[in-house]
Amino acid sequence: MSEHPDPSRRRFVRRCALAAAAVLAGGAGVPAHRLLAADPADRFDPDDPEIPNEQVRRAIRARFGDRPIRRGHVQLDMPVVAEDGRVVPVIIESDLPMTDERYVKGVHLFVDHNPDVQVAAFHLTPAMGEVMLTTRIKMRRTTWVRALVETNAGEVWAGYAHVRVTLNGCG
Repeated sequence: MSEHPDPSRRRFVRRCALAAAAVLAGGAGVPAHRLLAADPADRFDPDDPEIPNEQVRRAIRARFGDRPIRRGHVQLDMPVVAEDGRVVPVIIESDLPMTDERYVKGVHLFVDHNPDVQVAAFHLTPAMGEVMLTTRIKMRRTTWVRALVETNAGEVWAGYAHVRVTLNGCG
């Protein structure tokens, strides 16, 4: 008879606690300067928000070219679990300045695995004073949502959220 790892409840709870601690670390150790659209490996990892699937990669490259996409300055607030994929609330905020010299000129929302991966685009002016947008989107299934913010200087910043969808919202 071969020996199996201890299947006790205590070992299970310990492993769950370690997994939860890793999730709560929020990607600690992942460099903020990794690129989204310019990933040369052409690989998809469903657990890594910085490596999109091919359809999303093409849409982002069409919109931003080969500009580096850096993580930060974007807060994407979404539910962890969306009970109805037909109406998923989204709040996008940025701490970037909104002055005449430097401002956010666009906010773009991409959803992996949706029929149309770019679900929203907002064009802004410095007159807004701050970046704070609220909307609702449809989501086909559990996946990553990406908010990309473009400045008038050509910088692109990103924020990500993984949303679990319990009811398909795209038909």
